[in-house]
Amino acid sequence: MREKDVKDTPAFLDPKNEFRALFAECWGTFLLVLVGAGAIMVAKITGEVSKGMEVVAPGMMVMSVIYFMGAVSGAHINPAVTVAFALRRHFPWGRVPFYIAAQIIGAVLAAALLKSLFGEAGDVGATVPHHVDNLQLFVLETVLTTGLVNTILGTASGPGNVGKNGALAIGGYIALSGLWAGPLTGASMNAARTLGPDIVRGDFSTTWIYVGATFVGGIIAVCFEWLLKGKPSEHADKEAQGGEMKDAKQKMANA
Repeated sequence: MREKDVKDTPAFLDPKNEFRALFAECWGTFLLVLVGAGAIMVAKITGEVSKGMEVVAPGMMVMSVIYFMGAVSGAHINPAVTVAFALRRHFPWGRVPFYIAAQIIGAVLAAALLKSLFGEAGDVGATVPHHVDNLQLFVLETVLTTGLVNTILGTASGPGNVGKNGALAIGGYIALSGLWAGPLTGASMNAARTLGPDIVRGDFSTTWIYVGATFVGGIIAVCFEWLLKGKPSEHADKEAQGGEMKDAKQKMANA
């Protein structure tokens, strides 16, 4: 194993950096919900935030998060994305529950902060359906999430979102999806984004639809990725399990 291969292995797969990665996922999701839900609440309170601004803001925040912490945790900040990376065998399954827990905690903390500041304005920035029934909501969120996860898997570096190409593509997709679907579903595409405000406001009437749709969309996206690019490489399989790094370090130690 060449020294270059060790350097190319993402640092956040190193067990030594696990806490740092979990904190980054919590903080990144906090910022996403703060901006996404906050924009809805401020629009309700002041009337000075347009619908276009509401839906573009999360895309810009995701872009920023990928730039500043993509190398720390992979910048998943979305349970469906974490599961998709694991299904694609780019991310270890053992890390999945911890990543999702960190994301949900960040989302709840952001919603709690917003509620403490602005009360129940705009349903605490929750993603709620308008002009669509439950089936239409499920279909729309599933399709939107499929496109998002395909964009992420197609532009990501191994098991995470790293680099300017991924940031621009993913942030742009979120903004564009929000522009046309935001008035109908809120364009959540993220179980943590939906769960945070719903937990804080105590209303779960449509939560299951949003959450279920994001995971179904993520699974479909993984299938599409397999059709588009085939099976993941052997290097990706080892990398996802942390074996690549361990093997390389062992060989270098024995050299």
